[in-house]
Amino acid sequence: MTLRIIVAGATGWTGSAVAKGVLDAEDMTLVGAVARSAAGQDIGTVLGRDAVGVKVSETLEDALKETCDILIDYTKPHVVKGHAITALNNGGHVVIGTSGLTADDFTEIEKLALVKGLSVFASGNYSITAALMTRFALMAAKHVADVEVIDYASAKKPDTPSGTGRELAERLSAIRKPSNAKPVNELSGAKETRGATIGAVQVHSVRMLGYLLSCEAVFGAPDERLVIRHDAGTSAAPYVAGTLHAARHVRDVKGLRRGLDQLLD
Repeated sequence: MTLRIIVAGATGWTGSAVAKGVLDAEDMTLVGAVARSAAGQDIGTVLGRDAVGVKVSETLEDALKETCDILIDYTKPHVVKGHAITALNNGGHVVIGTSGLTADDFTEIEKLALVKGLSVFASGNYSITAALMTRFALMAAKHVADVEVIDYASAKKPDTPSGTGRELAERLSAIRKPSNAKPVNELSGAKETRGATIGAVQVHSVRMLGYLLSCEAVFGAPDERLVIRHDAGTSAAPYVAGTLHAARHVRDVKGLRRGLDQLLD
């Protein structure tokens, strides 16, 4: 069965690479693309290819006039939640690649998905090596109590922490042992220097020139430390295979699943 896919954010850094991946996949058909800046143009020519007969839509609502099995979203933090809800209300499954959603946002999306009998898959990072970082960090958290997360990104990245950092902290929080660090509310001085508390993990975001995307889990034990880190390159190519893999498997389980590491096996 060929999966009918709409890509939102189809002209963005990652979205354009994913749209090309869908066009090249034998088991997928790109039936819609959303990008306000390229609305009305053929997505093929926008991506530097021959025309494919699919016009770029200005809004997701316009794109959903075509029958769609799955929405893949790589837009912006302030619109992804609305896109997910719109797609679910129109009977489509959702793969979320955009970062910036909170645990409460995901809870709301999951409730709607379950009501509709549909599926949502979300990951802070669709790189296979980033998924391995998450898996190894979760393994380590079962044995080492103290862990904090540091995420690095360019000076212009709008959301903090990154989707990778937030997701990692939330998942570590579910399994970590009690911290040996003094609670933040008992500290003196500028408590903000301890980062943000996400779940039960402190998260620190570095935003400056010279960085692209990196994330690390730092573990501390008596007289030793362990750092598990992922560094992204300059291409969006590593995220394509993971995103398409998620699209192929999003319907396997109703409701919401998070973290590409769950699909590695």
